[in-house]
Parts: sequence; structure tokens; C-alpha cells
Amino acid sequence: MKTILVAGGAGYIGSHMVALLAERGIDTVVVDNLRTGHWQAAKGARKLYVGDLRDAAFLDQVFSENDIDGVINFAAYSLVGESVTNPLKYYGNNVAGSQSMLTAMKEHSVHKIVFSSTAATYGEPEKQPIEETDRTDPTNPYGASKLAIEGMLKWCDNAYGIHYVALRYFNAAGSNPDAGIGEDHDPESHLIPLVMKTALGQRSHIGIFGDDYPTADGTCIRDYIHVRDLVEAHLLALEHLEKTGESGIFNLGSGDGYSVKEIIDTARKITGRPIPAVVEPRRAGDPSVLIASNQKAAAVLGWKPTRGLEEIISDAWAWHSSHPNGYEG
Repeated sequence: MKTILVAGGAGYIGSHMVALLAERGIDTVVVDNLRTGHWQAAKGARKLYVGDLRDAAFLDQVFSENDIDGVINFAAYSLVGESVTNPLKYYGNNVAGSQSMLTAMKEHSVHKIVFSSTAATYGEPEKQPIEETDRTDPTNPYGASKLAIEGMLKWCDNAYGIHYVALRYFNAAGSNPDAGIGEDHDPESHLIPLVMKTALGQRSHIGIFGDDYPTADGTCIRDYIHVRDLVEAHLLALEHLEKTGESGIFNLGSGDGYSVKEIIDTARKITGRPIPAVVEPRRAGDPSVLIASNQKAAAVLGWKPTRGLEEIISDAWAWHSSHPNGYEG
């Protein structure tokens, strides 16, 4: 491979992608507007370009100055609740940014892109585990914006020969202690980092939204995937495009489900902290169980996650305990 362009490479998952590419000796440049990302996280990139994907002149500069072989696009707003109250922000950034990126790729004859999609494209699942052929009916604008981009990728492949892999994530967590990078969102909305903040005493308790679901312990079950397993799938996807040129959509999940109470109990064991928990009312639209089928990714990409829940939480704790204020300290 020549140079890989990582859009959103200063964000949580994007920075782990950059670290993996650096580890494999692959030349990488990053574009990020730093609204939610952190410049300190983009370790291993040859250059960080700060700018907006919707700025055509900015992207033209990036592509003109570098011999780009492929693109991995993580750049997006991703707060589900905010997307419901401000859908135009999500369509305007996520969809328009991807359109601008694809336009630049077409103009500079770059024909490979790995796209960061989401399990939110499925909406309320009809069955478990969820397969790529299942109905897609998003219940929020964030998922809808990602599904719209998947459609745009399909038609750009058809019209311009821009081959793509769209990866539908389930719940990414963990960190890369060796690279000194981890999860630092403001505001934070993900369960595992909120549990870590509670263990550090930065929160009085962790909220459990409902304990009367039809699951073994009454709390919601989700599929958690280590962020390092996740980015390894992106590299395999890029290699798949290079070898075959075959576009496709793949789930990225562990294939295992863990309840909210299991997450908290595992965190108590690993951190040695009490982590107070309080049961609160259910949140509207929370399905009881969300688990991925990852059989297609295994069969086509040769990907299989290797890191389990204890390693996810242990690595998350290593990051949060050594960076209690995130990248700022």
C-alpha cells in the first residue's frame, strides 16, 4: 500500500486505526476537524491536516500533496440523542462530508474506501443475532445518516468504480495501552467509560436504565468489541478491496452478549472499586438484546475478534486510571 488517508483519525476509533497502520509500517495521513477528536491521539500519522471534509479545496490539497491509495472514513457526529433533536446537523455533517470525500476520490482516481457505519442502521432488530441481510430501518437520524451514506457508496461503486467496505459496528470499547491512546468523549455517553469514571470517583454512581427486561438478570444485553479488534477488521477490509475489488457490508461484533450488570460486575473485579449502581427508568427505544452475527466478516475478510470482555475492561481501566482527565491530563 502507498499512503492511507484516515478521516477522523484523531477520534477514538480513528486514532486506534492510525496506531495500527503505524505498527504495520503503512504511511498514513489524517484529516480531522478536531471538534470531537484530539490532536494528541493521532500518533503515528505522517501528517495531521486540520479541516472540514465539506471543504472541497481543503480535500483537494490533501489529495494533491499525498499519493493516496485508499481512504478509511471515521469522520462523523455520533450522539444518538443529539441526532434526534438536531437531525440537520447530522445529515449536514455526516452525509455531506462523505459526499465531499467521494467527490475528491473520484477527481483524484482513488478507488478504495472503508466506511465506518453502525448497527444503528438496523433499528429495532427482528431477530438475534443480527445479520447483514436483516431489515434496515433506523430509529434515529444518526443511523439514518449512516444508512444514506451506505446507499451513496453503492451508487458511487456502480457509477465510478469506487469500491467500498461498510463496517457496521456494535459497541466498541477498550484502549491501546501500548500506544497511550483511549476513549475521551465530551460528553461521554458510552457505558464502559462511564463505569470507569464511576470507579475513579468522578461520578457518584452508574445508572442502570431498567432492570425488568426479558433477560437473565433483567438488564439490557449488548455486544462489545475491543477497539483493537475493530481496527484490525478495517485493515483486513482494505486488503480485501486491494485483492478483490469486491464491495460489501459487514457486521463488526464479538457475537457474544453481556448485560449491563455483567459489565459493572466485571469492572468491579478488575478495578477493585465498589462502583455504586442505581436502577433508573428505562430509556425509550432501548431493545432488550443486540448481538451481532460476525460470520460474514469471518468468511470473507478472515476476521475474528480475539479479545474478550475482561481484556476490554482491563485496557479501558488502564487508560482511564492513567488519564483521569482524558488527553488533557
